[in-house]
This record gives sequence, C-alpha cells and structure tokens, in this order.
Amino acid sequence: MDQAFAHTLAPILLLLATGIVALLVSRALGMSPIVGYLALGAALRASDFPLTSDDETVGLLAELGVVFLLFDLGLHFSLRTVRAEAASIFGLGPVQMLLATAALSGLATAYGMPPGTAVFMGATLALSSTAAVAPLIVERHQQSCPVGLTAIAILIFQDVAAIFLLIVANAAAGGGNVLLAVAAALAKAALGLVLALWVGRAVVGPLFALVARLGREEAFSAMALLVALTAGWAAARSGLSLTLGAFLGGMTLAETPYQAVIRSEIKPFRGLFLGFFFVSVGLSLDSGAIGSHWLAIVAVCALLLAAKTATNALSSLAFRWSVPGSLQLGFLLAQGSEFVFVVLGTQATGALVGKTEVSIVAAAVVLSLGATPVVASAGRALAGRLRARRKPSRDPELERREEAAPVLIVGMGRVGRTIADGLSELRIGYVAVERDQARLREAIADGYAAMYGDMSDSRIWPSVVAERRVSVLTAPSYEISQGLTAMAAQLFPDLTRFAAVADEAEAERFRALGLRAVVERGIPRGLDTAVAVLDALDADRAAVAAWMRREQERALGGAETLFVAA
Repeated sequence: MDQAFAHTLAPILLLLATGIVALLVSRALGMSPIVGYLALGAALRASDFPLTSDDETVGLLAELGVVFLLFDLGLHFSLRTVRAEAASIFGLGPVQMLLATAALSGLATAYGMPPGTAVFMGATLALSSTAAVAPLIVERHQQSCPVGLTAIAILIFQDVAAIFLLIVANAAAGGGNVLLAVAAALAKAALGLVLALWVGRAVVGPLFALVARLGREEAFSAMALLVALTAGWAAARSGLSLTLGAFLGGMTLAETPYQAVIRSEIKPFRGLFLGFFFVSVGLSLDSGAIGSHWLAIVAVCALLLAAKTATNALSSLAFRWSVPGSLQLGFLLAQGSEFVFVVLGTQATGALVGKTEVSIVAAAVVLSLGATPVVASAGRALAGRLRARRKPSRDPELERREEAAPVLIVGMGRVGRTIADGLSELRIGYVAVERDQARLREAIADGYAAMYGDMSDSRIWPSVVAERRVSVLTAPSYEISQGLTAMAAQLFPDLTRFAAVADEAEAERFRALGLRAVVERGIPRGLDTAVAVLDALDADRAAVAAWMRREQERALGGAETLFVAA
C-alpha cells in the first residue's frame, strides 16, 4: 500500500517542485506564470519523462483547476455587478464575440475547415484570457478606469460563453442535435441559477454564519471547498458540466456577507490547481507537430492577434469609444483564452478539428499568452501617442470612474455607522467589514453595506482593500496595527488610512505608525472621523457642514428627550 501511495504521490511532488521553479522563472523574466506552466509541461513531455496529460492524477488536478477558476468567477458575478456593468456585459461583450467569431471563422474556412467546425473554432478563439488580463489591469491600477472595467465585463461574458462552447462540442461529437443541446443546457442553467440563488440565501449563507459565529477559520476553507465541489458534482449529475456547476456555486455566495473571506480562502486552491491545469496543457502539446509546423504556429498566432485586435477595436467604436481607447482595449484582449485549452482538450474537439490542427492552435494560443504583456503595452503606447496628437481636452476614457465603494470601514459599531451615514448622505459608496456576528446582522438588517471579515487576517486584504482609496479603523488595536501597518503600506501605498481614537495620547501612537488618527470629541461618536474622511475625498464642504449640523441636532435632541424622560 505504501508503494502504491508513493507511486500516486510522485507526479504531484514533481509538479509542485517544478511548478515552483516555473513560477519563479516566469516572474523573474516578467512573463505571465501561465507561460511558465505551459513551458514546463512542454519541457516535461519533450524530455520523455514518464508523465502525460492522460495520467489519472494529473487529469484530476487539472480539472480541479478549472473548477476553482469558475467558482472564483462566480464569486465575482453578483447581481449587483451585473446591473452595474450590464451595458458592457450584455452589449459590448456579445458584439465583440460575434465580430471576432466572424473574422476568425472566416480564416478557418479559408484554411479548409468545414463551415460548422470553422464557426466553432472561431468562437473558441474569440475568447480572451481572464488569467492573463486581470493581473495586468491590477498592475496598471486600471481597476476603476473605463478600459479596465470594460475589459473585465467582456471577460465575464466570455467566460460564461465558454461553458456553452463545451456543451456544443460534446453535443456535436456525440451526434446529437446541437441547437436542442444548447436549448436544454440554457433551460437547465436558468433553473440552476434560480436554485443557486435560493440555496445561497436559505442554506449556504446560514451555514457560513454558523461557522463565523463559532470562530473556526479553518472551517471556511472546508466549507468553500465543499460548496465548489458539490455544485460541480450536482451539475455534472444533471447533465451539465462541472465548470458550470462551480460557477453557479460561486454565485450562491456572491450575494452573501461572506464573499470576501471565501475568496481569500479559495485563492490558494485556485492558484495551485490552475497551475496544474496549465502544466497538463503543456504536457498535451505534441512536440513533434510543433517542430514540424512551427511556421504555421507563428502564422496562426499573428493572425489571431491581428484579427482580435481589429475586431475588438471595431466593437468598441460601435459603442462610441474613441479611436485611442478602442485600440487600447483591442490590444489588451487580443490573446487567446485559457478556456481554449479546456475546449481543445476534449475528445469531442479533437474529433471535430483534428489532432494536428488542435496542436497548432494550442501552441499558437500559448504564444499569444506569452506575448500579452508586450502586446498590451504596445496598444497602450499607441493610444497615448494618438491622444497626444489631439487637442488637449477632458478624456473620460483616461479618468477613473467614481468607484462604487471607495471607502472601507472596519467595524460597524457607533463610530462606523456614523461614518457610513455621512458617506451615504453625500452619495459616496463604502463597504464595511465586521467580524462580530451580532453587529454584522444588525448592520445588514438596518440597511448598511456590510460583510463578514477579520482585517487582522491579511489573506482577506486583496478581496476587500483593492480599489479603495480610504480605509477607516473605527476601533483600532495598537498592537495589531503595529504588526500589520508596514505590510499594508507596502501592498496599498495609495490607500489613505484613518483611525478613530479616544484621546491625543493614543492618536500620537497611531500617527507614528503612519495612520491619520482622529480624536473623537464630538457628538455623536464618529462625527469627527466622518468629517475627516469626507474632507479627504474632497466632498462638498457646505453639504458636509449641513449634514454635520443635522447629526449634532439629532443627537442632542435625543439626549434631551432621554434627560426629560428620566
């Protein structure tokens, strides 16, 4: 038994060890880790190492990578997100897909593919890479710019479309009616969405509330894994894909207050298993075919980048984007997608397209992913030069949109509620994090935008701090802040950090750490900090003063009433 276990464990150890090397090398060279993993898989296959993409252990790990990728995507796909970016998700996204599919399927037809296969291949290559583009947007601080927001919205639409491409491939290879298969899948997906939202509110949400109340952090990881895998299993049993089930599983939690902490818990699993997936893709590349058809691979990659840049730009122009902005978006989304490997890796696609063609297309997509940082930078530089030639004017495509929630409030006691009231009064968005279950329930019941989280755990920071301009500690602990402030300043250098304190001596201690400490002297508690935060956000001073007077009068009026009653 020990020998059997060792035999099963060997490929996992190998992938972990070599995966770390591939990750470090790709980062050192300024490339996406995806390229490093793909190159590692190709190198392992070329070295005749006894490990293939058909290995049962490797296959399971690779499939889990896609499951967790879709689960994480579902966590971002809340109804609020859909409403905010509806025009891009359901407008620009489909137009981009249609134009890119038409152009790429035309090229595939010219190559000699049958029309149906050519359209399928064109739609597959029309997808762009969430895994490659999202880190670039964060690195360039474009999360709140139109280019970044629109790119993410398009990617969300494409990721959902990819699921149905898998259904089409399986239906076509099985000799079934494709339209009937897609209609049935849409009906099941719609029913699954309704069930997912109901289960999220009625079952999963209360379960996470129980876990949070018991204070067992490790249980969050187990619960997140359970939801992701159970949702995938249920979808597969009903005739849909594991990936669609994982996506719906993420959606069950997107509307709950526990979304941020679940994202932080699932992130290590997603990164690890997704790395296994890309290594398995590299293992599946036919080195013989690559060596024999390297010129075709380069040509396909060049045509892919050119066709998608052009069609992406045309799509943006159709939605009244400027020429510079359209080109920048076009270059940013020019690469192939990680989902291309999922679709090409199925036996159904191999039968439809042909093994040699699959190898050529997969290698071309690998090249496009490796070129993404360079291509995106070229598009940004070109857009900059075109804008420089225009007369100086206000360019909305370069400006950060008003963030939905530029302020993070840590703690929803009296101070936190007053700050939230001030922000709401001046129509400035915020998100509040509270670890006490009773206060969290009360805050949500009273209409505050609050979620569960413990900010002393740095794993949650990327989920809740990114894209915020201001954070406020409403009940700060000096000992915790002392240990975490240096890390927070390094990770979020543009974040303005406030701390509400009781006296001047405490304020000096927090100021020494680099925080803007505000001594709470007024009535109601939190008013002084709220005014300081609003001032930092350049809020209208007259409106702030008027709100401040109303709050003071309300608080003093309430105190007088209590005094008279007593």
